[in-house]
Amino acid sequence: MSITYTTVGELKVGSYVVIDNEPCRVVDITKAKTGKHGSAKANVVATSIFSGAKKTLMAPVDAQVEVPMIDKRVGQVIADMGDKLQLMDMESFETFDIEKPTEEDIAGKIKSGVEVEYWLIMGRRKIVRVK
Repeated sequence: MSITYTTVGELKVGSYVVIDNEPCRVVDITKAKTGKHGSAKANVVATSIFSGAKKTLMAPVDAQVEVPMIDKRVGQVIADMGDKLQLMDMESFETFDIEKPTEEDIAGKIKSGVEVEYWLIMGRRKIVRVK
């Protein structure tokens, strides 16, 4: 798996973190100051990149968390097979099947021959935008 590590205190809104083995984008962070019963705590609210589900993480600010490495690539749509697409990577010329995006603004622009940007995150692929 392609991950690195950082502390909870270094996370910012818009950064990425792994919660419950799912790569997520941070939406909100609230930090509580240190008290007489221990270190400062942070409450991280994030949404899953693949499913859109809301995830929360409550941890001390000095705790280690996993950060997914995002590999941004360009591919060309070869075929539309209903709920899946067949893509060809523009660098390695590898062909593979990928889930069709559920976002209407992206899905409406996809047709054969169009170049798209897709992300490779923790062994999974997601189409992010149409070039």
